[in-house]
Amino acid sequence: MISASLSPNTEFDDVILAFKVLCMPWTWKQGTAVSHVERRLGGLSFNSGRSALLSILKAFGVGRGSEVIVQAFTCVAVPNSVIWTGATPVYADIDDTYNIDPKDFEKKITRRTKAVIVQHTFGIPAKIKEIIPIAKKHKIKVIEDFAHTMSLPLTGDAAFYSFGRDKVLSSVFGGLAVGVDVKKYHKTLEYPSNFWIFQQLLHPIAFSIILPLYRVEIGKVILVILQRFGLLSLPQISEVKKYPNGLAVLLLNQLKKLPRYTKQREEIVKFYGGKGALLRYPMRVENPSSVVARAKKKGILLGNWYHNVIDPSPVSYVVESCPKAEEAAKHIINLPTRISSNDAKRVLTAL
Repeated sequence: MISASLSPNTEFDDVILAFKVLCMPWTWKQGTAVSHVERRLGGLSFNSGRSALLSILKAFGVGRGSEVIVQAFTCVAVPNSVIWTGATPVYADIDDTYNIDPKDFEKKITRRTKAVIVQHTFGIPAKIKEIIPIAKKHKIKVIEDFAHTMSLPLTGDAAFYSFGRDKVLSSVFGGLAVGVDVKKYHKTLEYPSNFWIFQQLLHPIAFSIILPLYRVEIGKVILVILQRFGLLSLPQISEVKKYPNGLAVLLLNQLKKLPRYTKQREEIVKFYGGKGALLRYPMRVENPSSVVARAKKKGILLGNWYHNVIDPSPVSYVVESCPKAEEAAKHIINLPTRISSNDAKRVLTAL
Protein backbone atom coordinates (compact mmCIF):
# COMPACT_ATOMS: atom_id res chain seq x y z
CA MET A 1 0.00 0.00 0.00
CA ILE A 2 1.03 3.58 -0.69
CA SER A 3 -0.06 5.52 2.40
CA ALA A 4 -0.03 9.09 3.67
CA SER A 5 -1.03 8.06 7.18
CA LEU A 6 -0.17 4.46 8.12
CA SER A 7 3.38 4.83 9.46
CA PRO A 8 4.91 6.19 6.24
CA ASN A 9 8.34 6.65 7.88
CA THR A 10 8.83 3.10 9.15
CA GLU A 11 11.72 1.25 7.49
CA PHE A 12 13.31 -2.12 8.17
CA ASP A 13 15.95 -0.74 10.55
CA ASP A 14 13.19 0.97 12.60
CA VAL A 15 11.43 -2.38 12.96
CA ILE A 16 14.62 -4.16 14.09
CA LEU A 17 15.40 -1.36 16.56
CA ALA A 18 11.86 -1.45 18.00
CA PHE A 19 12.21 -5.22 18.50
CA LYS A 20 15.55 -4.75 20.31
CA VAL A 21 14.14 -2.09 22.63
CA LEU A 22 11.06 -4.23 23.24
CA CYS A 23 13.37 -6.93 24.58
CA MET A 24 15.00 -4.49 27.06
CA PRO A 25 12.16 -3.28 29.30
CA TRP A 26 14.60 -1.79 31.83
CA THR A 27 15.39 0.94 29.23
CA TRP A 28 11.78 1.85 28.43
CA LYS A 29 11.29 4.76 30.85
CA GLN A 30 14.66 6.27 31.70
CA GLY A 31 17.94 6.40 29.81
CA THR A 32 20.29 8.61 27.84
CA ALA A 33 18.27 8.75 24.61
CA VAL A 34 15.85 11.40 25.92
CA SER A 35 18.64 13.84 26.84
CA HIS A 36 20.25 13.28 23.42
CA VAL A 37 16.96 14.14 21.69
CA GLU A 38 16.47 17.25 23.83
CA ARG A 39 20.00 18.49 23.15
CA ARG A 40 19.68 17.86 19.40
CA LEU A 41 16.40 19.75 19.14
CA GLY A 42 16.93 22.30 21.91
CA GLY A 43 13.81 21.70 23.97
CA LEU A 44 12.04 19.60 26.56
CA SER A 45 10.25 16.40 25.56
CA PHE A 46 6.75 15.08 26.31
CA ASN A 47 4.64 12.07 25.38
CA SER A 48 2.86 14.00 22.61
CA GLY A 49 2.75 17.27 20.69
CA ARG A 50 -0.43 18.35 22.47
CA SER A 51 1.27 17.78 25.84
CA ALA A 52 4.17 19.98 24.70
CA LEU A 53 1.68 22.65 23.61
CA LEU A 54 -0.09 22.48 26.97
CA SER A 55 3.22 23.06 28.76
CA ILE A 56 3.88 26.17 26.65
CA LEU A 57 0.41 27.56 27.31
CA LYS A 58 0.89 27.08 31.05
CA ALA A 59 4.33 28.73 30.92
CA PHE A 60 2.72 31.80 29.30
CA GLY A 61 0.08 32.02 32.01
CA VAL A 62 -2.84 30.90 29.85
CA GLY A 63 -5.74 29.77 32.00
CA ARG A 64 -9.34 30.40 33.02
CA GLY A 65 -10.62 33.66 31.58
CA SER A 66 -8.00 33.69 28.79
CA GLU A 67 -8.57 33.31 25.06
CA VAL A 68 -6.19 31.71 22.59
CA ILE A 69 -6.64 32.24 18.87
CA VAL A 70 -6.21 29.13 16.74
CA GLN A 71 -6.98 28.58 13.10
CA ALA A 72 -9.93 26.60 11.89
CA PHE A 73 -8.89 23.72 9.60
CA THR A 74 -6.82 21.98 12.26
CA CYS A 75 -6.64 18.90 14.46
CA VAL A 76 -8.79 18.85 17.59
CA ALA A 77 -5.57 18.34 19.60
CA VAL A 78 -4.81 22.05 19.28
CA PRO A 79 -8.02 23.52 20.76
CA ASN A 80 -8.18 20.66 23.27
CA SER A 81 -4.82 21.76 24.73
CA VAL A 82 -6.24 25.25 25.13
CA ILE A 83 -9.38 23.87 26.79
CA TRP A 84 -7.25 21.76 29.18
CA THR A 85 -5.80 25.00 30.62
CA GLY A 86 -9.31 26.34 31.30
CA ALA A 87 -8.99 28.91 28.51
CA THR A 88 -11.25 29.35 25.46
CA PRO A 89 -10.13 28.67 21.88
CA VAL A 90 -11.19 31.35 19.39
CA TYR A 91 -11.12 30.34 15.73
CA ALA A 92 -9.70 32.46 12.93
CA ASP A 93 -10.15 31.66 9.24
CA ILE A 94 -7.42 30.50 6.87
CA ASP A 95 -5.95 32.03 3.74
CA ASP A 96 -4.83 30.37 0.49
CA THR A 97 -1.86 28.71 2.27
CA TYR A 98 -4.21 26.68 4.53
CA ASN A 99 -2.76 28.69 7.44
CA ILE A 100 -4.21 31.38 9.68
CA ASP A 101 -5.21 34.56 7.87
CA PRO A 102 -3.36 37.48 9.55
CA LYS A 103 -6.27 39.85 8.88
CA ASP A 104 -8.86 37.55 10.44
CA PHE A 105 -6.46 36.86 13.33
CA GLU A 106 -6.40 40.59 14.13
CA LYS A 107 -10.20 40.79 13.93
CA LYS A 108 -10.54 38.01 16.54
CA ILE A 109 -8.33 39.70 19.16
CA THR A 110 -10.05 40.83 22.38
CA ARG A 111 -8.79 42.12 25.71
CA ARG A 112 -8.78 38.48 26.92
CA THR A 113 -6.52 37.20 24.12
CA LYS A 114 -3.36 35.77 25.63
CA ALA A 115 -1.75 33.89 22.72
CA VAL A 116 -2.08 32.81 19.11
CA ILE A 117 -1.11 29.38 17.80
CA VAL A 118 0.34 29.63 14.29
CA GLN A 119 0.08 26.32 12.46
CA HIS A 120 2.29 25.64 9.43
CA THR A 121 -0.23 23.33 7.76
CA PHE A 122 1.25 20.44 5.74
CA GLY A 123 4.65 22.15 6.23
CA ILE A 124 3.56 25.22 4.22
CA PRO A 125 4.98 28.30 6.02
CA ALA A 126 2.37 30.57 7.57
CA LYS A 127 2.64 34.36 7.15
CA ILE A 128 4.54 34.62 10.43
CA LYS A 129 6.21 37.96 9.52
CA GLU A 130 2.78 39.55 9.20
CA ILE A 131 1.45 37.91 12.36
CA ILE A 132 4.26 38.85 14.76
CA PRO A 133 3.87 42.66 14.49
CA ILE A 134 0.12 42.31 15.12
CA ALA A 135 0.79 40.09 18.14
CA LYS A 136 3.41 42.46 19.57
CA LYS A 137 1.06 45.41 19.16
CA HIS A 138 -1.54 43.62 21.31
CA LYS A 139 1.03 41.95 23.65
CA ILE A 140 0.06 38.46 22.52
CA LYS A 141 2.40 35.46 22.68
CA VAL A 142 3.07 33.70 19.36
CA ILE A 143 3.26 29.89 19.57
CA GLU A 144 4.28 28.11 16.38
CA ASP A 145 2.82 24.69 15.59
CA PHE A 146 5.66 22.68 14.02
CA ALA A 147 3.71 19.39 14.03
CA HIS A 148 3.90 19.25 10.21
CA THR A 149 7.44 20.51 9.70
CA MET A 150 11.00 20.30 10.97
CA SER A 151 12.42 22.64 8.33
CA LEU A 152 11.37 26.06 9.63
CA PRO A 153 13.21 28.28 12.14
CA LEU A 154 11.57 29.47 15.35
CA THR A 155 10.35 33.03 14.74
CA GLY A 156 7.68 33.35 17.39
CA ASP A 157 7.96 33.18 21.18
CA ALA A 158 7.82 29.37 21.40
CA ALA A 159 6.99 26.29 19.34
CA PHE A 160 6.19 22.62 19.66
CA TYR A 161 6.96 19.54 17.57
CA SER A 162 5.07 16.27 17.22
CA PHE A 163 6.61 12.85 16.60
CA GLY A 164 3.39 10.95 15.98
CA ARG A 165 3.10 7.95 13.68
CA ASP A 166 2.41 10.04 10.56
CA LYS A 167 4.56 13.12 11.21
CA VAL A 168 7.87 14.28 9.65
CA LEU A 169 9.77 11.97 12.01
CA SER A 170 8.04 9.29 14.02
CA SER A 171 8.52 7.56 17.34
CA VAL A 172 4.80 6.60 17.26
CA PHE A 173 4.12 9.18 19.99
CA GLY A 174 6.12 12.12 21.30
CA GLY A 175 6.45 15.89 21.33
CA LEU A 176 8.86 18.68 22.19
CA ALA A 177 8.49 22.25 23.48
CA VAL A 178 11.10 24.84 22.45
CA GLY A 179 11.70 28.53 23.07
CA VAL A 180 10.28 28.78 26.60
CA ASP A 181 11.15 27.37 30.02
CA VAL A 182 8.69 24.58 30.84
CA LYS A 183 10.88 22.75 33.39
CA LYS A 184 8.65 23.56 36.37
CA TYR A 185 5.61 21.90 34.79
CA HIS A 186 7.70 19.05 33.34
CA LYS A 187 8.96 18.10 36.81
CA THR A 188 5.39 17.44 37.97
CA LEU A 189 4.83 14.78 35.30
CA GLU A 190 5.27 11.02 35.47
CA TYR A 191 6.36 8.54 32.82
CA PRO A 192 3.72 6.56 30.91
CA SER A 193 3.01 3.02 32.08
CA ASN A 194 5.15 0.14 30.86
CA PHE A 195 2.15 -1.30 29.03
CA TRP A 196 1.60 1.95 27.11
CA ILE A 197 5.26 2.00 26.10
CA PHE A 198 4.95 -1.65 25.05
CA GLN A 199 2.00 -0.75 22.80
CA GLN A 200 4.03 1.94 21.02
CA LEU A 201 7.15 -0.22 20.58
CA LEU A 202 4.97 -2.95 19.08
CA HIS A 203 3.57 -0.50 16.53
CA PRO A 204 6.47 -0.48 13.99
CA ILE A 205 6.79 -4.27 14.28
CA ALA A 206 3.07 -4.84 13.73
CA PHE A 207 2.89 -2.47 10.78
CA SER A 208 5.77 -4.21 9.04
CA ILE A 209 3.28 -7.10 8.74
CA ILE A 210 0.05 -5.10 8.39
CA LEU A 211 1.05 -2.81 5.52
CA PRO A 212 2.13 -5.49 3.01
CA LEU A 213 -1.17 -7.33 3.65
CA TYR A 214 -3.44 -4.29 3.93
CA ARG A 215 -4.64 -4.29 0.34
CA VAL A 216 -5.93 -7.87 0.59
CA GLU A 217 -7.82 -6.94 3.81
CA ILE A 218 -5.77 -9.37 5.96
CA GLY A 219 -3.62 -6.49 7.18
CA LYS A 220 -6.69 -4.48 8.15
CA VAL A 221 -8.10 -7.46 10.05
CA ILE A 222 -4.81 -7.86 11.95
CA LEU A 223 -4.86 -4.15 12.81
CA VAL A 224 -8.43 -4.29 14.14
CA ILE A 225 -7.69 -7.41 16.21
CA LEU A 226 -4.54 -5.88 17.76
CA GLN A 227 -6.43 -2.68 18.63
CA ARG A 228 -9.45 -4.55 19.97
CA PHE A 229 -7.26 -6.63 22.31
CA GLY A 230 -5.42 -3.49 23.39
CA LEU A 231 -2.03 -4.48 21.99
CA LEU A 232 -1.93 -1.38 19.80
CA SER A 233 -3.23 1.98 20.99
CA LEU A 234 -5.30 4.43 18.99
CA PRO A 235 -3.56 7.64 17.84
CA GLN A 236 -5.44 9.80 20.37
CA ILE A 237 -4.00 10.56 23.78
CA SER A 238 -5.50 12.38 26.78
CA GLU A 239 -2.83 12.10 29.49
CA VAL A 240 0.14 14.44 29.80
CA LYS A 241 3.33 12.51 30.56
CA LYS A 242 7.09 12.62 30.10
CA TYR A 243 8.69 11.23 26.96
CA PRO A 244 9.88 7.67 27.63
CA ASN A 245 13.43 6.64 26.76
CA GLY A 246 12.25 3.70 24.62
CA LEU A 247 10.52 6.01 22.15
CA ALA A 248 13.44 8.45 22.21
CA VAL A 249 15.67 5.62 20.96
CA LEU A 250 13.38 5.27 17.94
CA LEU A 251 13.44 9.02 17.32
CA LEU A 252 17.24 9.22 17.41
CA ASN A 253 17.34 6.68 14.61
CA GLN A 254 14.80 8.73 12.64
CA LEU A 255 16.79 11.93 13.17
CA LYS A 256 19.67 10.41 11.19
CA LYS A 257 17.30 10.08 8.24
CA LEU A 258 15.90 13.63 8.33
CA PRO A 259 18.09 15.02 5.48
CA ARG A 260 17.13 12.09 3.23
CA TYR A 261 13.44 12.33 4.12
CA THR A 262 13.48 16.10 3.52
CA LYS A 263 15.10 15.74 0.11
CA GLN A 264 12.68 12.98 -0.86
CA ARG A 265 9.64 15.05 0.14
CA GLU A 266 10.95 18.07 -1.79
CA GLU A 267 11.41 15.96 -4.93
CA ILE A 268 7.95 14.38 -4.72
CA VAL A 269 6.23 17.70 -4.03
CA LYS A 270 8.02 19.19 -7.04
CA PHE A 271 6.82 16.21 -9.11
CA TYR A 272 3.24 16.95 -8.01
CA GLY A 273 3.70 20.59 -9.07
CA GLY A 274 4.43 22.28 -5.75
CA LYS A 275 7.46 23.26 -3.72
CA GLY A 276 8.89 22.60 -0.27
CA ALA A 277 9.39 19.50 1.88
CA LEU A 278 5.69 19.12 2.64
CA LEU A 279 4.48 16.41 4.99
CA ARG A 280 1.47 15.92 2.71
CA TYR A 281 0.56 17.57 -0.57
CA PRO A 282 -2.90 19.20 -0.46
CA MET A 283 -5.28 18.90 -3.39
CA ARG A 284 -8.94 19.87 -3.75
CA VAL A 285 -11.42 17.66 -5.58
CA GLU A 286 -15.17 17.79 -6.10
CA ASN A 287 -15.99 14.61 -4.17
CA PRO A 288 -13.20 13.67 -1.71
CA SER A 289 -14.85 10.56 -0.25
CA SER A 290 -15.35 9.08 -3.73
CA VAL A 291 -11.76 9.84 -4.78
CA VAL A 292 -10.35 8.36 -1.55
CA ALA A 293 -12.46 5.19 -1.95
CA ARG A 294 -11.47 4.68 -5.60
CA ALA A 295 -7.78 5.31 -4.85
CA LYS A 296 -7.91 2.75 -2.04
CA LYS A 297 -8.99 0.09 -4.56
CA LYS A 298 -5.79 0.86 -6.47
CA GLY A 299 -3.65 0.38 -3.35
CA ILE A 300 -3.34 4.07 -2.42
CA LEU A 301 -4.42 5.45 0.96
CA LEU A 302 -4.86 9.20 0.51
CA GLY A 303 -4.97 11.49 3.52
CA ASN A 304 -8.00 13.50 4.66
CA TRP A 305 -6.50 16.36 6.69
CA TYR A 306 -8.82 18.06 7.47
CA HIS A 307 -12.19 16.81 6.27
CA ASN A 308 -13.78 18.46 9.28
CA VAL A 309 -13.07 22.11 10.10
CA ILE A 310 -11.82 20.92 13.49
CA ASP A 311 -10.89 17.30 12.92
CA PRO A 312 -12.36 14.86 13.85
CA SER A 313 -14.92 16.82 15.93
CA PRO A 314 -15.62 20.59 15.78
CA VAL A 315 -14.99 21.48 19.44
CA SER A 316 -16.72 24.80 20.30
CA TYR A 317 -16.69 25.82 16.63
CA VAL A 318 -19.48 28.10 15.37
CA VAL A 319 -20.68 27.08 11.91
CA GLU A 320 -20.07 29.67 9.15
CA SER A 321 -17.60 31.61 11.30
CA CYS A 322 -14.65 30.54 9.11
CA PRO A 323 -16.02 30.08 5.56
CA LYS A 324 -12.65 29.53 3.83
CA ALA A 325 -11.78 26.73 6.26
CA GLU A 326 -15.20 25.16 5.75
CA GLU A 327 -14.81 25.28 1.98
CA ALA A 328 -11.35 23.67 2.17
CA ALA A 329 -12.64 20.90 4.47
CA LYS A 330 -15.35 20.00 1.94
CA HIS A 331 -12.90 19.36 -0.88
CA ILE A 332 -9.48 18.47 0.55
CA ILE A 333 -7.43 15.32 0.00
CA ASN A 334 -3.72 14.80 0.75
CA LEU A 335 -1.16 13.04 -1.41
CA PRO A 336 1.69 11.17 0.29
CA THR A 337 5.16 12.67 -0.07
CA ARG A 338 7.45 10.18 1.71
CA ILE A 339 7.30 7.79 -1.26
CA SER A 340 9.37 6.90 -4.32
CA SER A 341 9.02 8.65 -7.69
CA ASN A 342 7.50 5.46 -9.15
CA ASP A 343 4.86 5.44 -6.39
CA ALA A 344 4.19 9.15 -7.00
CA LYS A 345 3.53 8.30 -10.66
CA ARG A 346 1.08 5.62 -9.48
CA VAL A 347 -0.71 8.22 -7.34
CA LEU A 348 -1.06 10.73 -10.18
CA THR A 349 -2.10 8.04 -12.65
CA ALA A 350 -4.81 6.88 -10.24
CA LEU A 351 -6.05 10.43 -9.75
